[in-house]
Amino acid sequence: MRIRVPPLGESITEATISRWLKREGEAVSIGDTLVELETDKITVEVPAMAGGVLARRSKLEGEVVKVGDELGDVDESGVATVAPAAPAPAAPAPAPVLAPAPVAGVRAAPSAVRLAAESAVDLSTVAGTGRGGVVSKPDVIAALSAAPAPPMAVVAAAVAPTAAVVPPMSSSFAVPAPTAGVRETREKMSTRRKRIAENLLQAQHATAHLTTFNEIDMSAIIALRERMKEKVEKEHGLKLSFMPFFAKASCLALKAFPTVNAQVDGDAILYKHYVNLGIAVASDAGLVVPNIKDADRKSILDLQRDIAAIAKKARDGKLTMDDLTGGSFTITNGGVFGSLISTPIINFPQVGILGLHKTQDRPVAVNGKVEIRPMMYIALSYDHRVIDGQQAVLFLVKVKELMEDPASMLIE
Repeated sequence: MRIRVPPLGESITEATISRWLKREGEAVSIGDTLVELETDKITVEVPAMAGGVLARRSKLEGEVVKVGDELGDVDESGVATVAPAAPAPAAPAPAPVLAPAPVAGVRAAPSAVRLAAESAVDLSTVAGTGRGGVVSKPDVIAALSAAPAPPMAVVAAAVAPTAAVVPPMSSSFAVPAPTAGVRETREKMSTRRKRIAENLLQAQHATAHLTTFNEIDMSAIIALRERMKEKVEKEHGLKLSFMPFFAKASCLALKAFPTVNAQVDGDAILYKHYVNLGIAVASDAGLVVPNIKDADRKSILDLQRDIAAIAKKARDGKLTMDDLTGGSFTITNGGVFGSLISTPIINFPQVGILGLHKTQDRPVAVNGKVEIRPMMYIALSYDHRVIDGQQAVLFLVKVKELMEDPASMLIE
């Protein structure tokens, strides 16, 4: 059976082979992930559609392939000649864990079996969306999302720290380890990194890029979160962060200043009467901006739930094309990495992006007296072709007013 590059999504024609999960001569079962392909937006798993032995890998890791290209062959009548590769031990190595046994009568990918075992999900109750009804890891994730909230001890272990709105980048990036005696290492850009570079250059060259700043006294929102976080976690199973408040404030400010939520379309301006709110997520694989559809119609708790869900999908490499397309405005939070102030780059073809930064105690004048307050700089980068300076400034002022008086968001 030929293994070929599957359709990768709208307008995506090529991908890079990021890694093979099976070796030549290794036995494979239906649903086993054979190879992972990295596109400029998502990682695609290519499963085995028949059992047998991986007879040949015709493409190497790092090669660029196109939709329909041949990747290798599975010999359905072959006999395995190599044992499955053992996973590399962690440092320090954890106690050995037995591989989860497959569920009788259920065809599922190994990654789905492992996740189901870890999450106590009955695979026989999960609908498989893979070819031939194979249950994939995203199917298990979807089942978990639809399930009732787990006990709080489980939630606390599974949810990212409250301070991190998006998964923080690791201290060790995916850079080749230096070889003794070698002063430089040359590595070809991945498909995703090349596309990120192209998009950023396009944003700089195709827009009249400008940034304006303001600052927020975070005292009120910090007090509100401290007062409500335990109740929200207990009743809704959510770790309450500051991001859903910024998301809500942004949606209300965009309603007041719709030009910031617009888009240039040839010689026209396209005004959008909805907010598909992008949340920039940084990872070792590169920057992605999944978006929450119709964020302007959601409550703060709904926004928190959706933000946590897309952050988890990004961490797991399971974002879909729908997650990554159709955004109308973006928020990026450099504060989780310690950034005090920055000028974010517009997520083209959008015309505005809100940058959040680190909250830091600073002396400020309050009613004629100097007080120490938790302050955050915010920045709006915008396309000056569409947005005048006055609108940009007033947009930031609106966000500032709402965050400093969060109760006002309930009556807007």
